[in-house]
Amino acid sequence: MTPIESLRGRRVALFGLGGSGLSSLRALQAGGAEVAAWDDDEGARARALAAGFASVDLTAADWRDFAALALAPGVPLTHPKPHWTVERARAAGVEIVGDVELFARERAARARRAPLVAITGTNGKSTTTALIAHILSEAGREVAMGGNIGVPILDLPPPDDARVHVVECSSFQIDLAPSLAPSVGALINITPDHLDRHGTLENYAAIKERLVARAATALIGLDDAPCRAIAERLRASEARSGAPRVVAISVAPSPLADLWVEAPFLIARESSARLADLRLAPALRGAHNAQNAAFAFAAARALGLGADQIARGLATFAGLAHRMETVGRLGRVLFVNDSKATNADAAEKALLSFSDVHWIVGGKPKEGGIEPLRPLFPRVAKAYLIGAASEDFARTLGSEVAFERCGALENALAAAARDAARNAAPEPVVLLSPACASYDQFANFEARGDRFRDLVAALIAASREAERAPAAERRRS
Repeated sequence: MTPIESLRGRRVALFGLGGSGLSSLRALQAGGAEVAAWDDDEGARARALAAGFASVDLTAADWRDFAALALAPGVPLTHPKPHWTVERARAAGVEIVGDVELFARERAARARRAPLVAITGTNGKSTTTALIAHILSEAGREVAMGGNIGVPILDLPPPDDARVHVVECSSFQIDLAPSLAPSVGALINITPDHLDRHGTLENYAAIKERLVARAATALIGLDDAPCRAIAERLRASEARSGAPRVVAISVAPSPLADLWVEAPFLIARESSARLADLRLAPALRGAHNAQNAAFAFAAARALGLGADQIARGLATFAGLAHRMETVGRLGRVLFVNDSKATNADAAEKALLSFSDVHWIVGGKPKEGGIEPLRPLFPRVAKAYLIGAASEDFARTLGSEVAFERCGALENALAAAARDAARNAAPEPVVLLSPACASYDQFANFEARGDRFRDLVAALIAASREAERAPAAERRRS
């Protein structure tokens, strides 16, 4: 935990008693603040009470008594309208902060030069965060990873010169962190997302820009228009100040890039050298993962690691669960869990990364279904339809892709494994990339992916047992 000493002896309002809210509550109290915590949801208040935290009804509070409002990132700050606590705080002149801002202030107070890597982007930020943490850890650095991935930032150990914090930041968290100034800030990409909470793409991009605007080293992607505009603005500022700090990154050769992907290699402009061979990193298949790898390389290099150290980290990265996760191999057949692909855009990345795909697809359908994936149908050897989307997807696949209605995941895996074993390709792939929500058959995409992983493990174990049985018979004879 990182105790928040900056508000010691002050009275703080806190709204939102989910995971990050309770984390902030613990950290504020550990630092000596007096916290009045509340949530509109009675169940959240009950869970907080069970954890030992009594709530205070902020609707009846005198907001002039508060030094700050600590707001959970899931609570609307501006759109579609400010939450009532935000309106109360602003009316009383009370500043509004989030958990990342509390951490940033603690870092500034106790260890201003403590290494902090902050990562954001519409897509890829979780993989990039985990990859950076893995590379640093493999190189012997002490690493604390969290934020929007896994552990809330204030549950991590305090900032320290000998410890690298690697933190994923959502747009909601950045919006509540005005003083965030990381050692390395990474802005991977920007595409329309969360516009219900930010109003416009321009507002959303401006919030994302804040993470790199104050970074000592700013890593910025060039592969979408909003990020290119941000890179150009910061480059212009850099030219005026004479302090080079922007590293521009692209997934293709570009005259504007400092680091780019020329498949399968990462290339640096200053030397035109091949920095890493991504063929040696099996968990980083596909152009989207090449982008993640380029950002991770640049971040690790900014923290002093050499190319060989970084390449070793890339090669040993296992990937994140449910995101193109290799879960097994049976002979030539590769089994890949991409349960996190809950829409067509996400499934596209997996289909682009493989050929000879035995595709397990379906669930609770999203708007548009799999029609946007039609250009990738030639990569699919056969589709195995599950869940509520089966009939809609059967109509979309039509005569272009062979398919089988399987109903349940268990049936789909058995059929896909059977057909993949008969496929003469060098590496047939059984791919769970559903392009659907999971709620028709599973509690969430994690449960769906866990079930797939368990089924693959059981299939491989049964196959090995079957191989052992004839050998045992021969020995007895």
